[in-house]
Amino acid sequence: MSTETINEALENRILILDGAMGTMIQAYGLEESDFRGERFRDHASPLMGNNDLLVLTQPQIIEEIHSAYLEAGADIIETNSFNANSISMADYSLEETVYELNFAAAQIAKRATARFSTPDKPRFVAGVLGPTNKTASISPRVDEPDFRDVTFEDLVADYLNAAQGLVDGEADILLVETIFDTLNAKAALYAIEELFAQLGYRLPIMISATITDASGRTLSGQTTEAFWNSVRHSRPISV
Repeated sequence: MSTETINEALENRILILDGAMGTMIQAYGLEESDFRGERFRDHASPLMGNNDLLVLTQPQIIEEIHSAYLEAGADIIETNSFNANSISMADYSLEETVYELNFAAAQIAKRATARFSTPDKPRFVAGVLGPTNKTASISPRVDEPDFRDVTFEDLVADYLNAAQGLVDGEADILLVETIFDTLNAKAALYAIEELFAQLGYRLPIMISATITDASGRTLSGQTTEAFWNSVRHSRPISV
């Protein structure tokens, strides 16, 4: 799907994004064996709760969820890749699967959109790059404010690998999602720009930030306006 097609759709109507993936997965009542499937049956670490892994072990479930949102009228569906980065996958000793997870997540979503797209109502896949479970701006140690357990360079390398999988899997959009730390978002955007330079073309970018409380700030302390000014250089189609 071309960038022009997405921009044309945005000029003509409001595009509806799908809803939550995690709660939909919970409704299936999956057990440890479901997450493992045959391929990861003997994996050393517990895998229950690793929703991203389901794109490899239960792809039919993920496609069913995408299809339900498309049937309900969603124009854009998000890939099931929120934690498909090596930082998050380290919790399950599955860092080596990151590219494959992102590729498979995009391909499953693409199959679903292909079945529902029409010339008058094309459907789009937003390849999700989640925030990871580490913060580049805040120390996790109260007695060491200068300590960081992840670097900007670590995040860039991780996001570049994930984004490559999403693009190779035919995502139409890249969505930097649920950002609580602007520096993490900037690492993702830097990685995306590196990927675009390698590819020789661009995809539309969407960004979503998390406002943690009534103060109207992100977890790392930015107001909505400050966040916008920190990321607008990436020319996103939405924030």
